[in-house]
Amino acid sequence: MTADSSTSDAPRRTYEPSAADRLRYARQGVRDALPAVPGVPYLFLAPFFVLFGVFLAFPVVYTLYLSFFEYQGVGDGTILWFDLGFTVVEIKSLASLEFVGLSNYARLFTDELFHQALFNTVFILLVQVPLMIGLALALALALNASFVRFKGVLRTTLALPVSANLVAYSTVFLLLLNEQLGVVNYALARVGVGPIPWLTEPFWARMTIVGAVTWRWVGYNMIILLAGLQNVPRQLYEAAEIDGATRWQKFRYVTLPQLRPVLLFVVVLSTIGTFKLFAEPYIITGGGPSNATLTIVQYVYREAFVNFNLGYASALTYALVVVVGALSIIQIRIGGEDDA
Repeated sequence: MTADSSTSDAPRRTYEPSAADRLRYARQGVRDALPAVPGVPYLFLAPFFVLFGVFLAFPVVYTLYLSFFEYQGVGDGTILWFDLGFTVVEIKSLASLEFVGLSNYARLFTDELFHQALFNTVFILLVQVPLMIGLALALALALNASFVRFKGVLRTTLALPVSANLVAYSTVFLLLLNEQLGVVNYALARVGVGPIPWLTEPFWARMTIVGAVTWRWVGYNMIILLAGLQNVPRQLYEAAEIDGATRWQKFRYVTLPQLRPVLLFVVVLSTIGTFKLFAEPYIITGGGPSNATLTIVQYVYREAFVNFNLGYASALTYALVVVVGALSIIQIRIGGEDDA
């Protein structure tokens, strides 16, 4: 008997599917037997669209609608009703409104308190954002240096303020900067500097808000800038060193151009965040003294939920959106990549 014949006469082993394979085959058979139902993917996406429509799209559209009306009180009329046979479903009016056209937007040009809130917000923006980004960049450069030890501990420590509760840290700043009993004025008095009216003089009240916001967000921006610095190719620095570039020249001609997209992101994000400023001036200064720290969002809150001028508050909201959008576009155009 030859080897070939002995091999051919040997019994062949049959493949025995495992329990998992049998379950998968059974599931595929059931799926193939079921009729195809169109629109099933949209059924799974429906919860997102419902939540998006109710909690985001509807408020945005209704705020625009409300800005053309004057709020008269809670509505009691019925907009739509559906007779389902066993019950009647009624959709009530949200508010009693009086159409005023563009009057709310025209009021923006003559409202001195809005002008004051806009000035305060822009002042904080022009002082706080450059200061914060400058400190964040300096800290990022320091942590990116090769000779710095314990980088992980330092990164964590500097980034901790962003996790602080808004109310808690604002209250701490309120206590620290108290004119009579505050720790800061006590320390300044020990070196011969008189008490500074941090909360009672307009300029120092604004600087108090600047200091509080800078303390909270400088570490957050430092982390973003540090990530950008670590992505700069080392070959560029080596080439600059071969050409005899100084440390300042490497920073100016290598670091800054490579860091440009990250810096643009940080500047735009910080600008939007400053225009949304609310908690710090509300808790620390209450918008005072004499509305010197009243921000636009705080003014919107006052008009909407204190004075119940919902129509004018809606117009203020869209004015804020236009201002922030215009500034963001300008910053992106100036700081974006060159076409060449």
